[in-house]
Amino acid sequence: MKKTTSPPSETEGPKRTRLSPDQRRQDFIRKATELFSEEGFDGGTRELARKLGVTQPLLYRYFPSKEELIKEVYRTVYIDRWKDEWDGLLADRSRPIRVRLEEFYRDYTDTIFTREWMRIYLFSGLKGFDLNRWYVGMIQDRILAKIVEEYRHEAGLPPQSPPAPAELELAWVLHSGIFYYGVRKHIYESPVLEDKDRVIANALDVFLEGISRVFGTAVKVRAAYARPVAGTALR
Repeated sequence: MKKTTSPPSETEGPKRTRLSPDQRRQDFIRKATELFSEEGFDGGTRELARKLGVTQPLLYRYFPSKEELIKEVYRTVYIDRWKDEWDGLLADRSRPIRVRLEEFYRDYTDTIFTREWMRIYLFSGLKGFDLNRWYVGMIQDRILAKIVEEYRHEAGLPPQSPPAPAELELAWVLHSGIFYYGVRKHIYESPVLEDKDRVIANALDVFLEGISRVFGTAVKVRAAYARPVAGTALR
């Protein structure tokens, strides 16, 4: 009697695609990023492996320690998203500093204003991780110091390196104000002005007006397209 083979059951799911070692590593990083952004960095590797849906020995094959996995998450979330063209944009003296800063902050906030990015940044800051301090240092060296340097040049002031602490604090006020707008929106989910470009333009108006008064200089402050708020008038 001829043996027949039963057709596959309709309840059987599709076969899992076998991941290459590199694909599996990237999958671990992706899942860990989602986990860390929601729950923080507490817990050991056994608990971490359970939440990632894998065994602890398998996780160890790709990441010898939890710290190594955290470093890879940092690399993908922070380092890989950093755009080298931002350095050239901020230093492009063929364009007014007002125009450069507005274009930079629009693109920068498009990159970092996500729930995932901000939650990991805040969680790691609370844990006191060195990588978080490294990122803050990079912000100061590659963005804020450059803002001060370029402002001094456009205002006709002599160069000064490194910038004075008071100058850097002025730049931090600008940067932190824009950053905290993102925190309010994506972390606290508070009502905010939804026009992010307007928020950036207003912050730049305040910053350039303020720094001009501190130094007794003047550069073009307001954006060409700025419109007055009801009941007020632009100068």
